[in-house]
This record gives sequence, structure tokens and C-alpha cells, in this order.
Amino acid sequence: MLFNLLLNLVDAHCHLNFDEFNLDRSQVIYRARQNGIKRIINPGIDIETSKTALKCSVDYEQVFAAVGVHPNRALSWTGNSLQEITKLADEEKVVAIGEIGLDYYRNSAPRELQRSIFIQQLELAANLGLPVIIHNREAHEDILKILQNWHKGLVEGGEILASHPGELHSFFGTLEFAQEIIMLNFKLGITGSITFRNSQALQSVIRCLPIESMLVETDAPYLSPHPFRGKRNEPANVRIVAEKVAAMKGISVDQVAKSTTEEANKLFKWRDIH
Repeated sequence: MLFNLLLNLVDAHCHLNFDEFNLDRSQVIYRARQNGIKRIINPGIDIETSKTALKCSVDYEQVFAAVGVHPNRALSWTGNSLQEITKLADEEKVVAIGEIGLDYYRNSAPRELQRSIFIQQLELAANLGLPVIIHNREAHEDILKILQNWHKGLVEGGEILASHPGELHSFFGTLEFAQEIIMLNFKLGITGSITFRNSQALQSVIRCLPIESMLVETDAPYLSPHPFRGKRNEPANVRIVAEKVAAMKGISVDQVAKSTTEEANKLFKWRDIH
């Protein structure tokens, strides 16, 4: 059964350019449209995937790109990387700098290098007036400290970006951490992980947060929601995330779609879709 086509959903984080979609990318995007997903953000994780994310956005009208270097790809950073990201960010369908941040779980690169690259890309985003898409895994304290300093600079500089600076992708953390992030005007990306049976702690946090603080996303091809866990995820499944948020908050799916899409429109500077 098709989802309500009158709903206007945004998948705020999806890697459509990854190899997992090579055989049926067009069909995946068609299914997304059929399920009410009107726009999709496709972030890069290094220079090459930022280029393919941009190509995907050019090939498909409803796809938009973010460009940047992920902390797990920090060792790919060179003296030219910032210049290359800057050039890519000038393209019309690039709406954010990302996926950037810190990952102290995998530790694929020294933490000092991760922090250096993260801060450089935040500074670039400020210079370009583009929001950021943040990856955070077991680095809450450093993420918060760095974002607080960065946001303070935006406010002191009178930058418009301070009101809508970015999204903390695939949010996981305490209520206190979420509230600190929201105080910086960041949005929290909610994924299919909220449907997992072992996600009671995350669900408790989400219930306490205002719907206006949230975006919905898939992180496809990863984090497939129940009952598709273990299978390839895709943007059409963002409807399941929206349904779960609605059930947890005691509101309608229409309200979730309206709020999360309005917030995405503000963040990525889009006009609404009717």
C-alpha cells in the first residue's frame, strides 16, 4: 500500500550514491516519490563520494547534496581537500557541508586529526553560509564543546547561519545532551533506530523533545527500521520513522511530516512543496 501522497516528507540523510544502489537507483527514488518523500539529502563522506553525491543530485531532481569529509575518512585529508570542498560547495544543488564530525567509536583516525578537520570544515561552512550535517559517535563532549564555540562565533558575527546552523545526524544521546544541542539551534536527525526493540532509552529522550527540534532520515543503505532490520534501507522507509515518531509523541503522522519538512525547508533554504 502506498503512503499518503499528500504528505510532504524529507529524507534528511541518505547515501544514494553508494554502490548498494547501483543496480536500481532510479527505482529506489521512484518508490520514495510514491511514498510521499519529496526531497532527499545525500551527503558525501570524502572528496570522491562528495563528487558522486553531487552527480546524483544533478541526475535526480529531488536529490540534493552535501559535501565534506567524514571523520572515518580523515586519513584521506590532504592539503587540497578544503579547496576541493569549497569548489564543490559552489554548485547549485549543494545545500550543506557534511557529513563531518567526530567518531571515537571506530577511531579510524587520530582524534586530534579528526578535530582539526572538523573545525576546518565548520569554518568553511561559516564562510559559505551553509549549514552542517554532523556525525557524532561516542564523542558527545568534544562535539558539544566545538559546536558551542563555533555557534558563539556565528552569533557574535551576526551571521544568519546562527539561527539554522545544522543537523546532528542519527541522534543518539542523553536528554541533557539533546537539550544542549537544541539550544544551539541544531536539529536532531531521527532514524530507523527508534524502531529497534532495544531503543527504549532513545525513545524516552525523543518523547521529551519538541517535534520542532527534529528531522526524519534513513541513513540508507544503513539503519533499516523494524521490520526490515538487516536488509538494505532506502528513502521510502522514512515514512516508517515518521510513523514511529508520531506514535511516540501522540500526534498524527501529518503533523510529523508538516513539522519536519518545515524545519528542513528552513535549514536547507528551500521553498515549501505543494
